[in-house]
Amino acid sequence: MASLAEWRPPARYPKLTTSTGGTQGDSFFSVLRRVATSISHAKPLDSLRNVVELVSEVVPCDSCLLYVLQDRELVLSASKNPHPGVVDRLKLKAGSSMTIWAEHKEFAVIAKGAGLDPRFRLFNEVPKDRYEAFLSLPLVGRGKPVGVINLQSRVPYEFSQREIGLVSAIGYLAGAEIEMARLEEQNIELSQKIETRTLVERAKGILQADLQITEQEAYQKLQRQSQQRRRSMKEIAEAVVLSHALRSQVQA
Repeated sequence: MASLAEWRPPARYPKLTTSTGGTQGDSFFSVLRRVATSISHAKPLDSLRNVVELVSEVVPCDSCLLYVLQDRELVLSASKNPHPGVVDRLKLKAGSSMTIWAEHKEFAVIAKGAGLDPRFRLFNEVPKDRYEAFLSLPLVGRGKPVGVINLQSRVPYEFSQREIGLVSAIGYLAGAEIEMARLEEQNIELSQKIETRTLVERAKGILQADLQITEQEAYQKLQRQSQQRRRSMKEIAEAVVLSHALRSQVQA
């Protein structure tokens, strides 16, 4: 097992030969442009699917799987050929050596006999699937591990330094997207909490004035209504505020 921090791409990648016999010296950057464009124009989940598809196009593999690190669990979030019900359900539990692997930004390259390697077996969610070659690299966002991308081949295959470098670069782009999506989700949750708190405070003030009760008593009334009606505190508070507004309009 090697550390991603220790790996360095060769100073000069060999040029790819096209089907017409020409060379495609900028293919490395062309792929990165495609990935960047795909990520910038797609929703987070769709962009991960696109990343898997693009990686599968440029690196020979029978399987490409992308896991996202969530609460110290690796969750399968995109796959080239997913088994029914596996995506978003398959998880590697907290504390497994694989989550530690992701956290330390390490990667593995196995050209032959992957089925005998314990690093591969951590990911072999369907035992009947037989793979010989295995490449696994972490996805990194803002310097933090946010997931893992795995490539698997049913026949022995030597992943080139160019292919490892390309998947690693794609991994950094995907990792940045995952981290950004996570931050956006946190911002949405925070905004919703602030909105709920503001509504509850307003509803409490209305109940205190209308019923001549304390702030604690007003909160307890809102809480009881929430439990009895099986509605969120936000919904109950909204109802109180709306009712007060309607009464004010009638009285005016």
